[in-house]
Amino acid sequence: MTRTRSAPARSRLAAALLLLGAAAYTAWVLELVLVTGLDPVQAYVSELAAADQPLGGLFRATDLAAGLLVLAGATAALLTTERRPWATAGWCALALFGAATAVDSRLPLSCAPTGDPACAARETAGLVPATHAAHAVSSSCAMAGALAALALLTFAARRDDRWPALGRLGPPLVLAELAATFWTLASVAAFTAGRGTWALGAGQRLQVLLVALYVALLARCVGRGAAAPPGPPAARPSPRPERTAGEGDR
Repeated sequence: MTRTRSAPARSRLAAALLLLGAAAYTAWVLELVLVTGLDPVQAYVSELAAADQPLGGLFRATDLAAGLLVLAGATAALLTTERRPWATAGWCALALFGAATAVDSRLPLSCAPTGDPACAARETAGLVPATHAAHAVSSSCAMAGALAALALLTFAARRDDRWPALGRLGPPLVLAELAATFWTLASVAAFTAGRGTWALGAGQRLQVLLVALYVALLARCVGRGAAAPPGPPAARPSPRPERTAGEGDR
């Protein structure tokens, strides 16, 4: 009985953690009101947290908070919701996204390559700290985890006929996320080849915004599932007594 009563509380906790994580993951929108010196259409989101940026500490802190909150929320949901293979795999992928995002915040770029030609030249020549390569790995792991989580949890929602909002809105969000990821990867390849940025910053900001929107939608679904009271057990029809011979004559 205690376990049954505490399950909704754990679900609400998971929903709150996920929602806070989604909000922290969109902290880059502060560049709309703060002077960062970076062009949001061209610059990596990660450049906001570079070691040489004046507001780098702020954005590293919000990235760390986002990663830890999503990791905690995914873990809480994994321990609370019914264990089904596709959903379990999705929650594990989301936990990977959170953990990699937290690690990413501890491996900042040393400078901003899209806004500083000298930084870009050092990066091309391999004269930047090893954190640049490590940052690329952790960022790739985070995005791979996010993409897997979006696909797996959406499939689970539709297959198991649960979380109607996620089953309805998940597919277009997944398709949009794949398109934004392709845009970002193509832009990174162009920038690495010295062919410009191809609006790299806009593509990556769309990419991370869609992830945050999905996590917020997921939080809403988990929270609503906790708020919905369980329905009364279906009444089982009582068996009809068997008639004995001659009973109808009495």
